[in-house]
Amino acid sequence: MAIDWEIHGLEFGNCNCDYSCPCQFEALPTQGDCRGTGFFRIDKGHFGEVSLDGLKMGAIYAWPGPIHEGKGKCQIFIDANANEAQREALLKISLGQEAEPFSNVFCVYTEMSDEVYDPIFTEIEFEMDMESRTAKCLAHGVCESSGEPIIGVAGNQHRAQICLPEGIEYRVAEVGRGRCKVEGKIELELSDGYAQFNEVHLNRNGVMD
Repeated sequence: MAIDWEIHGLEFGNCNCDYSCPCQFEALPTQGDCRGTGFFRIDKGHFGEVSLDGLKMGAIYAWPGPIHEGKGKCQIFIDANANEAQREALLKISLGQEAEPFSNVFCVYTEMSDEVYDPIFTEIEFEMDMESRTAKCLAHGVCESSGEPIIGVAGNQHRAQICLPEGIEYRVAEVGRGRCKVEGKIELELSDGYAQFNEVHLNRNGVMD
């Protein structure tokens, strides 16, 4: 019998596309390839009887072309504060297991990755404010990422949103600019790329309204 699970919290993502990220519109990525990071903070969640409240996780991805063409690499990192049952639950969720095929972002990204490296368990710090479009996230020894508002041509903070009523990751995301530095099997350093700030609310069937 399939496990009943649900996570509800916040996500900060950063990739090498321009601010709009053509992938969000099922178009080809800005640079031809797709590389990025995602941090997740679960404020309320469970995996069967296992509580996931307050835990964090994330992933680093890299594809040589558009995501749908596959051949990607994936590195999952999980909160070191999680106990054994929680670690197993977070790993299954982040690998798209115990979910309907292609129903959420984890399923799609894992399916499109030829190389999925062993998970890293580390201390994760997560700070994000959707309203101000700011974020500062750190997975110790793995990845550091931050976000801020887009600055318009007049020097003003420019606000933009992406709305995906049938999305596999979120319904509405605030858009900003981000930077990150990744260590390990997937090396990545971005100084000014697309960043998204969004609520994450998923279960085995996909995004929950």
